[in-house]
Amino acid sequence: MLFDLSYFIGAWRLLAFASSAVYSPDMLENYFPVLIFILVGLAFGCAPIFFGWLVAPNQPDSEKLSPFECGFAPFEDARMKFDVRYYLIAILFILFDLEIAFLFPWASIFKEIVNAEAVKFFGFIEMLVFLGILVIGYVYAWAKGALDWE
Repeated sequence: MLFDLSYFIGAWRLLAFASSAVYSPDMLENYFPVLIFILVGLAFGCAPIFFGWLVAPNQPDSEKLSPFECGFAPFEDARMKFDVRYYLIAILFILFDLEIAFLFPWASIFKEIVNAEAVKFFGFIEMLVFLGILVIGYVYAWAKGALDWE
């Protein structure tokens, strides 16, 4: 049969169970500070944009609407291609930066790792493996010339 009613019966039972749950007005009071925080954040984000649009003069002319680069008329297309090495360096930076960021949680609990006899050696070996993989990746990128900028 193409149309199965058991799905709708199960959904109806779930809805009936959820509606029979005990509701208390105190539950909404717990979320009121979150609502205030969101509204204040939206006000701080939207108010400057609105006031800037409201107060700023809007008198466009041909000089204001013309494109420029640092005060000069553009001499090339703005959609020129960048060298792939630029993107490669950026990706490598992000990759190694994020991997180094994993050291901070480990360093913050280093005393606990050293004091706990069960994980003392394991925690040290795991970080050595992580740093070893990081160094191997760095040496590989260096050997392939990914860090060379000509």
